[in-house]
Amino acid sequence: MQFKTIKYCPQFSERFDSIEQAREFCVDFFGHYNHIHHHSGIALHTPASVHYGTDREIRAKRQATFNAAFEANPIRFRNRAPLAPQLPEVVCINQPHAEALAQSS
Repeated sequence: MQFKTIKYCPQFSERFDSIEQAREFCVDFFGHYNHIHHHSGIALHTPASVHYGTDREIRAKRQATFNAAFEANPIRFRNRAPLAPQLPEVVCINQPHAEALAQSS
């Protein structure tokens, strides 16, 4: 997963001049990936916010913002309050087949 993610990063070099340069790139890349980039597969949270458990607080704040925007101008939302994205129950990189999940439970 990380290889494909790094490979398609525009700043990724085809060749690094040294191991130190490669390490510096990876520190910056993974810092951004884990703490700044909001992932669609985890309800637009960062992996760090999910890992450290701040995702529920962030979702509550997002929902409060949506509610305030809806109260200020309901016609903008077709008279239906928007909902902040929910985290999925399970997140997998390589999701197991249904049979394997059934056997493990």
